[in-house]
Order: sequence, then C-alpha cells, then structure tokens
Amino acid sequence: MSKAASQTADALGKGLKEAKDALTPDGETIPGRPGSEPATVEEPTEPREPLPPKPDQRGAETVTATGAATEAPDRARAQQGAHLTTSTGTRLRDTDHSLKAGSRGPTLLQDHHLREKITHFDHERIPERVVHARGAAAHGYFEGYGTASELTVAKFLQEGVRTPVFTRFSTVLGSRGSADTVRDTRGFATKFYTDEGTFDLVGNNMPVFFIQDGIKFPDVIHAGKPHPDREIPQAQSAHDTFWDFVSLHTEGQHHALWNMSDRGIPRSYRMMEGFGVHTFRLVDAEGGTTLVKFHWKPVLGVHSLDWEEAQFINGVDPDFHRRDLYDAIEAGAYPQWELGIQVFPDNEEQQFEGIDLLDPTKLVPEELAPVQAIGRLTLDANPKNFFAEVEQVAFHPGHLPPGIDVTNDPLLQARLFSYIDTQLSRLGGPNFNQIPINRPHAPVNDMLRDGFHQHADHEGVAPYKPNSLDGGCPFMAGTMEATFADVPVRVSESTKVRENPASFDDHFSQARLFWLSMSPVEKEHIIRAYTFELGKCYEDAIKQRQLQCLANIDPVLCQEVATGLGLPAPEPTEPLADVAPSPALSQLNGTWPADGRMIGIVVDDTVDAGELQSMRAAVFGAGMVPLVVAPHGGEVAGSTVQRTFATARSVEFDALVLAAAPVPAPDAVPARDAKAGAPGGGALDPRVSLMIDECWRHAKAIGAWGAGVAALGEADPSAATPGVVRGDGPDEVFAELQTLLGQHRVWDRFPPSVA
Repeated sequence: MSKAASQTADALGKGLKEAKDALTPDGETIPGRPGSEPATVEEPTEPREPLPPKPDQRGAETVTATGAATEAPDRARAQQGAHLTTSTGTRLRDTDHSLKAGSRGPTLLQDHHLREKITHFDHERIPERVVHARGAAAHGYFEGYGTASELTVAKFLQEGVRTPVFTRFSTVLGSRGSADTVRDTRGFATKFYTDEGTFDLVGNNMPVFFIQDGIKFPDVIHAGKPHPDREIPQAQSAHDTFWDFVSLHTEGQHHALWNMSDRGIPRSYRMMEGFGVHTFRLVDAEGGTTLVKFHWKPVLGVHSLDWEEAQFINGVDPDFHRRDLYDAIEAGAYPQWELGIQVFPDNEEQQFEGIDLLDPTKLVPEELAPVQAIGRLTLDANPKNFFAEVEQVAFHPGHLPPGIDVTNDPLLQARLFSYIDTQLSRLGGPNFNQIPINRPHAPVNDMLRDGFHQHADHEGVAPYKPNSLDGGCPFMAGTMEATFADVPVRVSESTKVRENPASFDDHFSQARLFWLSMSPVEKEHIIRAYTFELGKCYEDAIKQRQLQCLANIDPVLCQEVATGLGLPAPEPTEPLADVAPSPALSQLNGTWPADGRMIGIVVDDTVDAGELQSMRAAVFGAGMVPLVVAPHGGEVAGSTVQRTFATARSVEFDALVLAAAPVPAPDAVPARDAKAGAPGGGALDPRVSLMIDECWRHAKAIGAWGAGVAALGEADPSAATPGVVRGDGPDEVFAELQTLLGQHRVWDRFPPSVA
C-alpha cells in the first residue's frame, strides 16, 4: 500500500471510530427529540433563560462581518433574557390581545406591538432559490491529507490542516415545499471557511450536466420545472416539456441517463457521491498548473432507493433525506466523504484520452484517471436555525482561494456570473457575504461600501486605490504572500462566434459508456425509469423522438423501453460507439459500513425483555439505530416503543427484524387504518404482513427469531429467499443482517432479465 493510500485508510478508520465512539454514550438515545429538555405537561410559568440548543446543533462561527474572530460564545446571536420583548428589547406583559377601544371595540392604530409583530411576519419569507430550493445542510470540518501539496498552494489542502465547512444538499427542480425522494439531480455544495478566503465547491451528485453552455441553463430549467399553465407536476421530470427539451438537445442524453439510473433517487445524502462537474485548474508554488476534476466519495458507499419505495416515502415522510441527515448527526453517526481529484496535464488542447475536459456533459472514466484522495469531510453538527443558516447560505463558484482557478468550460463561465446575480435578489442586496453563515474566516478589507444590510462599521475616509489619506491602506499583496492570481493562460487568436468546438458534437458515446457500465440489476432499473417517465408524457411524438435517442445509445435499452410504451423500436441513426465499460460507475461494486441505518424491530407484549434488549444493544453497538415497533405506544418489555403498527411503514427501515408474531391489534380495522386492509394476515396483524411484504419486494434484509419465525412463515416469503434470515436468537440473526446491510440490498432476490 502506498504512503498516500495508507494515510487515507488511517484517516477513514479514525473518522469512523470517532463517529462510532460519539454514538449515544448511554446506548439508548433515539434521535429526533425536538427540544434540549423534555417537555412538561403543565405550562411552565417560572421565568428562566432560554434553553440551550441540543448537543448536536451548532451555529455559524461568531466572526465579525469583516472576518475578525470575536471570542463570543456560540449563543451570542441567539435570543437573550427570560422575558418577551419587542425587537428593541422592551419587555412586554401581553402578546395575546390587540389594543382595542373596549373589549368589543375596534383595534387601535397606535398598537405599535401589533404592527411590529404582524409587519415582521408579513415579511418573513424571501424569494426561494430558482433551482436547488429544497435542501438541508450541516456544519463540519475538512482535514487535508497533504497529498495535493505538490499540485497547489491552497493551504487548506495541506497535511493536517483542519478547515470549518458548511455543506448543503438539495434537489434541483422542486420548490421548498416539495418532497425529498423525487427522481432528480442532487446538489452537493460545500463552503470551506479557509484562512485564505472562502472556497465554495458547488457541485452535484452526478459528474455531468444536461447542457454544454450556460446560455441554455434557463431553457433546461424552464423545461424541467412544472408546466407554466397548470404548475404541475411538481419536482418531477416525468412530463412532456422535459423530454421534449432533452430529446431535441441530445447533448443532455448522458445526464438524462444518470437521472434515470439509481443515482436519481439516492438512499440518503450520506450515501451520495458528489462531483465538481467542471474541470478546474490547480496552481503550484512555481506557478505551474494542472487540470483536475473534484470528487466526493462517501465512506458509506453510494446507495439508492427502490423506485416504489421512493414513491411511498414521498407520501409517508416527504422530509426523509433531511430527517436522515439530521438524525444521523444527532446519533453521532457523522457522515463522511473523501475529497479526491482526477489529475490531467494542462495542455493546449485541454483534452485527455480524446475527451474534451471543457465539455461538462463528459466524464473521464476512473480507470483512465484514478481518483486521488486529498482530504476528508466530516459533518458533525446540525444547524441551530434553518432559515438563518441553510436558507441564507450563499454559494458562488467564483469564491476561490489562492491555488485554485477556473477553466474556459462555457457552463462554468456562465455560473461565475449567475450565482452572484441571484444572491442580489434573494438576499436583498450586495452585502450577502456579511450574513453570519456566509462570513469569511479570513480578514476582509474590500473597499466595498454601503448598500442594504451593511453590517460592517467601516473606518477611514478613502475607500479607493491609490490613496494617501488612509495611509495607503489597503495595499496590494506581494507575490511572496498568499494571493489569488488569475492564471495567465494564453488565449489563442480567434474570431468571435456563437458555436461549440467540434469535440462537443459527440452526444451518445458517453451515454453508451454509462449504460454498458451498469450491472444487470441497475439496467433493469434504468429501463423501468425510462418507461415510467416517458409513459407519463402525453405526446407520442416526444416518446418516439426519445426512443430514437435511446436507439443511438443501445438497442437493448431502446427495445425494452419501447415494449413498455407499446411503440416500435427505431433503428440507430448513428454507429454505436465502441467504448469500454467503467466498473467505477456502478453502485453495486463492494460492501460498505452500515453506520446510521434504521432497524425496525417488530414486537408485542409476549416478547422476551432480555432478548429485545440484546438486539437493541447489538444494533446500537454497530453504529445503527433500533426502532421498536409495537401494537401500541408506551413501553413493551421495558423498552420504549418508537413506532406503532398504525404509524410505521416499511420505508423507514433499512432492515426489518421480527421478535414476535403479533396478532391483530384492536385498531387493526380497515375503517380506522387503511393498512389493516392489506390482504392475507390471518392470525398475524395485517400491517405487519404489509411491512414484511414491502421489505421483501424492496430487496431489504429481513430477520426473525423465536415467535417471529412463525410470522415470516405466515407472510410466506420462501425459506430459500435470499436475504431472509431465521435464527435461534437475536445475536445470531443480527450478525447475518449486519453482513447483508453492508451490501445495502439483497438484489439477487430478484434475478434480472437483462444480461
């Protein structure tokens, strides 16, 4: 093993140990408690200071608007004092009654408290992001391995340097109120608060994009958003305008194929790969340059939801991804990713192995350019206030530290303008970088003045260069100091044109590369996704046009989708590309840690308390979270019930364990709980049968011991079904389940038909 690989393995092992050591020291706490102290039945009336945040929460660091450390405590920006006040600190004795002319009279205009309260409420909302409106974020830190030190002077990538970060994950198409588990591209944006200025790595969970030039970005988003006449469908690409655009702009076929793959419905933000998408330039100490692509590799592996499961989740828990992220951090199962780079020579052509590095619809297979690990990201704290942090965080690809620069990728070039422009509208003016979550942790002396929401108290009289009245300050940084310098790349003499280079014309070879790299199971899912999405389109012409695009990618893919649509499969209009598969593109290529997974344990009042506690202890000890599922709330066998048969659904669990065979509970009445109308059941509560059936068809691991084995028999999955574990006791069963969870799902339960 190389020194760098050894260092990477050590760092990952250390990170996983830290996360597991932090997991609920008493081994009993289930994440999700809303407050830092338990609520009381009676309304509290004795004045006291505001409660502290929960242990898993942290706010933006308390630096000034110009980047100076304040030494102020984390709660300095939180509400202060035990009594209700106006916004200017005047104590109030009543906030439940308006000031009126008598108890039945009209409200008086002089009620300044009413006016302040209502007016502020009326202005609580700001414009949501046009794209990436639905998201979640967390605080953490990044630690450099030092393996990039020969390529860049960026200090945060040097060995052992720990940098605070804030990372936001998001969907692209949906509004703020949409569901989490829709089929969509996911944003993966990280703000590094480096000592040399803020670095924003603003990427996605897919390495390619729909378009090659940023001038088309409004078009692709308009096509993907709900139809403008009816404002439906929300957060979906399964409609005519999206496929009309993609089938006409064939450069989008590669990204569309990624979206139709399991990558479009990730299991969790914690199990999601991230990519910088574009090619960037690193600058070393001598001014030498290297081209790179950034990759985030999740320690837990890349996993996805089953499509039917995702649809269920959208109704049962539309906050599924957000809850999963925050619960995992609260439980101490800190999400981790390695940051890696693919490295390419900075030649005049800016191509590698025939692949144009400036084309954002293309990737470079890892077999041709391995991903080299350069650091580790750990998210270890949830936000204290969603609006102040997650909603107001402002990213910008132009926030670059010394040692990292952009390239001429035409999509990236447009983003350099668009991001700062949208913040002016969303956040009310040019001073959005002074909002606490956006404040740099490096000294700021920018000569920018005034404007809405100016937090800095600027001194001096000469915000211009050169000056003598302020003693010449601020001064230009010398070449020996850490400075950002635009790389003096030679721009060849040319004529102004609106066109792409010829290398951008290949729209199908990499889509075929992706298809050929998929396992048979993943191919089945892609076929299912295309069939569903195109089946939701109204116009046959759009379906036929997209089938023609699929024919140019692969005849099997085209034929299977055409069969599902009831349409003929066209012949290719272009020769099929001769490309070698890239195994790194498949998700089903290894085993991974199961940290933070949810294990449902079905019990009733007959369960043995010792065996139940043994199973819960084993789950906690493995860094996972056990959820006791019972016919009723309260306690069963000395353990607190987290879910009842009425409130539970299989989609909450990564694996299901049966410790009992519960008979139908008193509320197992279809008129009261529709799930109780599930077919079968018999002596078993029908809602338990339904959970078993859903876990079985969603390829999840199922285990049982004792009376639970009888429950499996009644629900009737075959004794030979892969991933169904029967044992004599909880320890034996969980040991097998833990192994199965390392593969995420039991895909060999359903042999694919596509070879």
